[in-house]
Amino acid sequence: MAGTKERIMAAGAELFRRNGYSGTGLKQIVSEANAPFGSLYHFFPGGKEQLGAEVVRSSGLAYIQLFDLFIDPAPDLISGIEAFFAAGIATLEATDYVEGCPIATVALEVASTNEPLREATADVFTAWIDAGTEKFARFGLGREAARTLTISVVNSLEGAFVLCRALRDTEAMAVAGATSVDVAKRLQGEQL
Repeated sequence: MAGTKERIMAAGAELFRRNGYSGTGLKQIVSEANAPFGSLYHFFPGGKEQLGAEVVRSSGLAYIQLFDLFIDPAPDLISGIEAFFAAGIATLEATDYVEGCPIATVALEVASTNEPLREATADVFTAWIDAGTEKFARFGLGREAARTLTISVVNSLEGAFVLCRALRDTEAMAVAGATSVDVAKRLQGEQL
């Protein structure tokens, strides 16, 4: 069984993903975590802001593993990108459009109002760009092209999650995947 701190972080991640940072209260988090209220301040003396920053960084590291899961085993770059976006569609459908990206949810809410959380989301996005650049470069793309593709994929994926959740339809994710494949093909063609 997970310890109290881990349960609080898991509950925070889930609630931030579903309700956003502002829409999630501390009492709600400790209730969901089945933890005493005082334990929140024991583990997170900086309160909700510290918890939020730690959840963002922790969740970001977990999501970075998606590159390992979908891109590493792919026989080629295009198949990997297609698998990445197909997984996004499957997640949206399986969760009735509730699951999205907790990093983007928090970033949209606090980027201009909360510097520690903005920094946490920026750190995560930077790590994703670095990881994606490494993964895509393995398929023969130069570093600049691999970075461009990674930024395009992250932009498309995050935007598609927003549209899909709002519209309750996966069309935007399918279009984002096809667009990312087109970008990858163009960048591969430029490398020849």
